[in-house]
Amino acid sequence: MDPLLALALLAAAAFAAGVLNAIAGGGTFLTFPALVWIGVPPIAANATSAFAVCPGYMGSALGFRQELAALPRALLLREVVLSALGGVAGALLLLVTPAKVFAGVVPWLLLFATVLFALGPRLARWAGGEHGGGLARWRGLGLLAVAVYGGYFNGGLGILLMALYLLVGEQRLNTVNALKNLNSFVLSMVSVIAFAIGGAIVWKPALLMAVFATLGGFAGARLARRLPVRVVRGIVIVTGLVMSALFFVRIY
Repeated sequence: MDPLLALALLAAAAFAAGVLNAIAGGGTFLTFPALVWIGVPPIAANATSAFAVCPGYMGSALGFRQELAALPRALLLREVVLSALGGVAGALLLLVTPAKVFAGVVPWLLLFATVLFALGPRLARWAGGEHGGGLARWRGLGLLAVAVYGGYFNGGLGILLMALYLLVGEQRLNTVNALKNLNSFVLSMVSVIAFAIGGAIVWKPALLMAVFATLGGFAGARLARRLPVRVVRGIVIVTGLVMSALFFVRIY
């Protein structure tokens, strides 16, 4: 691929990913395939993608600063700590995973995240009924598990976080988005540090994509308040299904 075309593709994918992450998650469905498309090996592409979208999460979290300020500080601190611990654990797990194994599991991870998000409203209604109180008590453990997943494979991280918060009873979409972006930033940041130490990041595309993902994240946070919930969910589900199908075709 022509170098200039490759740079344009990466920049566009990163900006769109920042917007998508701010709206409802799933931005790595764009950055990860773009990196693989230009020839970056899957594990390095995952690490590079994680670096690229990490600042975008910060931009998105800043866009939801009013929602975060309204939440108890003790809750935010507890969830930030859990996200950091899970992110480190997941990153270390990725660094010891054979490349062939990781490449084979990627489409299944993408599909799992997409299906879970698509079922989010039904799961939330189930949780809000007779099972709601019990599930709410598992909020911390659920967040830790999702953070491990996010440190291992950033694809679909935002989708899983949104599904988790809906499942444990959080009904305010903007608050869900705020928590999703904050915790995504924290666990991505610590996992990126581990990837950098492990030498898994391809730095030139990573730096370019980080700039555009940040711009997209800030723009997406503003857009998220204007889009209907059904449109937001539809964008994420379609993106996840398309990328899952492409990776199934590529791998199998």
